[in-house]
Amino acid sequence: MAGVTGKRHSTTTAVALVCACAAAVLAAPGTAFASPAEPTPPSNRSLEKVRKEIERLYREAGTATDAYNAAEEKAEKQSEEIVRLARAIDKGQTKLDGLKARAGAAARAQYRGGGVPDEARLMLSDNPSRFLDGAGRLRQGQHATKAMLTEMSRTQADLKTYAKDASAQWKRLEAGRKAKAEAKKEIKKKIAAAEKLESRMEKKERDRLRKLEEEAALRQQSAWVDTGILKDAKGKATSPGKKAIAFATAQIGKPYVWGAEGPKSYDCSGLTSQAWAAAGKGIPRTSQEQWKRLPRVDVKNMRPGDLIIYHKDASHVGLYVGDGAIVHAPRPGRSVTLAGAGSMEILGVVRPDK
Repeated sequence: MAGVTGKRHSTTTAVALVCACAAAVLAAPGTAFASPAEPTPPSNRSLEKVRKEIERLYREAGTATDAYNAAEEKAEKQSEEIVRLARAIDKGQTKLDGLKARAGAAARAQYRGGGVPDEARLMLSDNPSRFLDGAGRLRQGQHATKAMLTEMSRTQADLKTYAKDASAQWKRLEAGRKAKAEAKKEIKKKIAAAEKLESRMEKKERDRLRKLEEEAALRQQSAWVDTGILKDAKGKATSPGKKAIAFATAQIGKPYVWGAEGPKSYDCSGLTSQAWAAAGKGIPRTSQEQWKRLPRVDVKNMRPGDLIIYHKDASHVGLYVGDGAIVHAPRPGRSVTLAGAGSMEILGVVRPDK
């Protein structure tokens, strides 16, 4: 299932590519997907053990990548919230300063009035009518001052709340940074261990290992197709689904890089989230959140454009393109490619545009 490097396709070309590749990849059971009839020789059994260990390490790296991506997404949201709170604090402080200035002016005016009781000022006034008019305005001013003081108190309370919220967000951001750093450390550790295993092999052994990987995927795909699941999966892609497929197939041949969202490289959920963004639909960034938050459909009811989530921990995702095939970014050292939709352990199917 070789990829097409560095090529952008129109929707028509992309779908044609999918159909052509899917036809080659997903031949009827007993042909392309037939299980090897020959018993595995001892050397292959040893390589099979290595293959499973490498697969395990990359699976664990994928889980850590999801944790890293989730921490990254949270950090972005928390940073945006901190900026919003900082602006609210600045705006509130400006308002409070203005209210304080007005309150000070009111206090100075009252001081200049001498504080003489209204009754005494009425008795001493040469023009009682004018005094009563002034007294009315004074009462209005007193009401306004009281309202201003209430507003000042409310603004001070808001500022305290904003400051408290900002402090909490900073703590969450710091915790997220630590989680991201730990996930990054775990990713590098697992990838390094897998690469070390592969680097110990000679080229012939690496080629045989690649063949074993392909054979294992073909066996799983063949067993999945044999269940007759594709007979029920007759759904047609929606207009947004076609756009998502066109985007994803145009990325075939680009390398897998953990945490990447394009345009030059992708991880598995980076590819699916960007494909649906290109179709005008924002979806969660990680495969685990895609599994949690997007509407689920039965595998038998899936249609092109749906996302297939893999493994019990929802650590991998591919975009279903029809005819039993997905486009996905497999793992480090591999490129975005077409694969059998049943070549890995399926957890379930989610639909971004339900």
